[in-house]
Amino acid sequence: MSISCPYCKQTSSSSGSRAQIVRSGFFRRKCDGARLIRYKCRCKKSFSTATFDPCYKQRKRHLNPVLAELFASSNSQRRAAKLLRINKNTVAKKFVFLGKLALENLKLFNSLFPLSKEIEFDDLETFEHTKLKPLSVTLAVEHKTRRFLGFRVSAMPAKGRLAALAKKKYGPRRDDRALGRAELFDELRDFVIPQVVIKSDQNPHYPRDVKKYFTSSEHIGFKGQRGSSTGQGELKRVRWDPLFSLNHTCAKMRADINRLFRKTWCTTKKQECLSYHIALFANYHNYTLKSLESLV
Repeated sequence: MSISCPYCKQTSSSSGSRAQIVRSGFFRRKCDGARLIRYKCRCKKSFSTATFDPCYKQRKRHLNPVLAELFASSNSQRRAAKLLRINKNTVAKKFVFLGKLALENLKLFNSLFPLSKEIEFDDLETFEHTKLKPLSVTLAVEHKTRRFLGFRVSAMPAKGRLAALAKKKYGPRRDDRALGRAELFDELRDFVIPQVVIKSDQNPHYPRDVKKYFTSSEHIGFKGQRGSSTGQGELKRVRWDPLFSLNHTCAKMRADINRLFRKTWCTTKKQECLSYHIALFANYHNYTLKSLESLV
């Protein structure tokens, strides 16, 4: 196996009379007792197999999978810290670390599946800090399997009775929803066939954006339906919902992501943190769907 030095970037297979990288013993990691090989490079630097691990220098790496599950199971950061009896600052740092990993892993996970033939997408609305600063979450799932394909979080201006108050208190707010949809659609092209069937509601902005990025696709818009009280407005009060896969996933997000509860003390303070939290939920959601196991 070829090994690269993280300092001088030379590899163990580099040409030369002497080996560029040689083994220099081993050591056992204190937190879990793992046996790790140490290497020494001709640039007089030493490193080990742990150097290339994303969890490098983490003392409590054994808590990472536990925290990832807690974040996707209706728990806030403070509650997770209390349950695990650790400092809340440790949880906050691990939340950002796990969120960034989850964003990368979501793309990798979807690349393992055959290209989707039918998908559903729509927007879910929430807010950062106050309802005067709303956010839009554009997300896409695969039809029937409910596999989470991707999402984007975008800023949007307040609507209705809050619009005037929001503008007076915080000034004009940019609308990034079109840009968010463009980034999401550009990413989705790697996971769907060119002739993909795309389902959504009848938002007047959707057809133009869909045709721009999926020129050979078939876009079907369905009239919006009345929300169900038990589904907090995401599940629809109809006998047959053509967007059930999407609406069911949105309802689960409302139930499993603490900051998306309809009535909660836990609110989003930074837009990127909402992206991290949704990515953590999306990975947990995808891995726990039993119907996906036979497709990998």
